[in-house]
Amino acid sequence: MYLSMQNIALLEGDVWGHRKDINEYSEISQRVFDRIQELKKEGLSDEDTIEKLVRETRLSPDFVSFIISN
Repeated sequence: MYLSMQNIALLEGDVWGHRKDINEYSEISQRVFDRIQELKKEGLSDEDTIEKLVRETRLSPDFVSFIISN
């Protein structure tokens, strides 16, 4: 309940350990956000948008869903 109140989403992925997580991050290209907007303007559903972006970008479906929801 606390996580949802703070708008925190848990995504499946790597588990970071001692000192392995220092300065590790990923940047999502602006192209991905632009593509989401294009697909929404075309009238695609969120599920279809997720499916297309997973194929085009090789990002995980959960991560693409997270990006779309924000």
